[in-house]
Amino acid sequence: MSTSPLFPDLEGDDGPTERPPVDLGPAPPPRLRRPNREQMLMRPCSLDELIGDDHDARLVWQLVESWDLSRFLDAIRARGETPGRSATDPKLLVALWLYAATQGVAGGRELARLCASSDPYRWLCGMVPVNYHMLNDFRVAHAQALQDLLTQMLAVLIRGGLVTVSRIAQDGTRVRAGAGANSFKRRETIERALQQARAHLEIIRRQAERAEDATERRRAAETRAAQRKVDRMTQALDELAKVEQAKAQQKAKPSRSNPARASMTDPESRYMRMPDGGSRPAYNVQLAVDTESRAIVGVEVTNAGGDAGLAEPMREQIAERTGGVVREHLVDGGYVKLEDLDLAAASEPPVTMTMPVPRPRKTAADPHQPKKGDSQAVAAWRSRMGTAEAKSGYKDRAATVETVNGELKSERGLTPFRVRGLPKVRCVALWCVLAYNVMHFGWQMIVLTA
Repeated sequence: MSTSPLFPDLEGDDGPTERPPVDLGPAPPPRLRRPNREQMLMRPCSLDELIGDDHDARLVWQLVESWDLSRFLDAIRARGETPGRSATDPKLLVALWLYAATQGVAGGRELARLCASSDPYRWLCGMVPVNYHMLNDFRVAHAQALQDLLTQMLAVLIRGGLVTVSRIAQDGTRVRAGAGANSFKRRETIERALQQARAHLEIIRRQAERAEDATERRRAAETRAAQRKVDRMTQALDELAKVEQAKAQQKAKPSRSNPARASMTDPESRYMRMPDGGSRPAYNVQLAVDTESRAIVGVEVTNAGGDAGLAEPMREQIAERTGGVVREHLVDGGYVKLEDLDLAAASEPPVTMTMPVPRPRKTAADPHQPKKGDSQAVAAWRSRMGTAEAKSGYKDRAATVETVNGELKSERGLTPFRVRGLPKVRCVALWCVLAYNVMHFGWQMIVLTA
């Protein structure tokens, strides 16, 4: 047998030899898969296959189909065989705005874009065309119908035992208004603007009478625009009178450098102290939450800068909306008003107000000791809030309603308002509240209404 090595060129007297490196030249370019958007795409599927069976859009649609929307139908003029285009089904528009609020969408233009590009919104539309004008108008045109929807929702939850109103927590959150800071003017400026607006309206009317080539539609549009400006300036003067009256009742009278002002673009908005310490035009959104289930059971929007005096109206709203009785009401120190304590104690059944006692500014006396001149209800409140049980129960307020406020602002579309005026702002707040309750109790409500 031969003893020669298997690979003689790799071995020598000193062991294996190294092969010299081979020059392979420059590296070839990488192979990549690049997009080709010119190729034809065939997607044979129905709209119903665009989203899953457990998608939130289906949840919203099932809920909307179970609600009574007769109030939305009252304003529709397309009926029977009368001429004109058929109206868009209110169920579709309610479902679109409700689902949009659950996703934090807060504008009509963005919603219209999603209806053309996003599968859940296209599924809801079902090939029915929508535009942002239609969506924006519908959003703020049915205030009482939205109130009825919240009442229907709470009725189902209360009947199913998921929500009670015996113990509620209330808080106010200030949301930036659509008015600019420079739109707030003094009385002289607003009166001068009103005179100019009236003169402009008169000119428009005279030109409309003389112009023969202008279309009737254009003349009507110009007249409406001029009239709206006159109405807005008139409303600004009315709101300015309310601001002047409120300043006159303050202990610190307004100085010449800080006179009363009103907005010329959103007269019902007010300058308010915001959470970051600054002051900006805003609205005060009041929410009442069931402490056990965290359901929103009451909502109101005001232009009052403070919360004092807003507890009693909220209880009245909840009683009218749900038929239930509030037995304990948790609020923060901004709601402290001694008259409210007397009203709560005199109601039937009596309401226990759980709110902190203000500390004296000048003395070191115990704030929980009854004072001379206190009514029986006020004295009982001071003593009760000094106990460990009351202090522990008061913690439920921040743990419930303040978390709801945070979710509405971060997830449910309660962003700076893009509409102007209390009625429209109230509608936007109601959409956000409805979306919040849907996301927390949606499938349970479907089971209860089945």
